[in-house]
Amino acid sequence: MSVVTVYSKAGCHLCAEVMTALQELRTELGFVLHEVDIADDEELHRAYFERIPVIVLDGEQLSDYFLDEALLRERLESRR
Repeated sequence: MSVVTVYSKAGCHLCAEVMTALQELRTELGFVLHEVDIADDEELHRAYFERIPVIVLDGEQLSDYFLDEALLRERLESRR
């Protein structure tokens, strides 16, 4: 099963919106959803601080700031 990882931090309204949208899509599209708080890791904080949320599918970065639902659907379908 594919894994969608969202790099985020507490208090980020865009992160909360992306997580809500992904939770709604998870059952329909069949993926595992993980959220990683960049505040817990200095390297991640430096890499993603200005770009969160960052959405990654199976290690491939798909988008920053907002969920590109069409791209996510396309990539998930190509993995089936």
